[in-house]
Amino acid sequence: MPRDDEPKEIEQTRAALLDLLLSKVKDDKYPSATTLDLLEELLTPAELPAYAGVLMEKIAGDQYPSPSLMKRLVSLTT
Repeated sequence: MPRDDEPKEIEQTRAALLDLLLSKVKDDKYPSATTLDLLEELLTPAELPAYAGVLMEKIAGDQYPSPSLMKRLVSLTT
């Protein structure tokens, strides 16, 4: 999560990394726990809905959704 005193370049790099990882999760049938963990570390409250949306799409599109993805989604709401 960015801090108010972070230089603009650091925030831009964080946002670019977040976009890259989010894209990776969208494209991977089975995204790695490491990628998901890193994404969750980088998220700001404003970015949470986009990440949750990606998880919901993956869960909705799978006949037998990953319990891990479902647990991650639940943990974002508590």
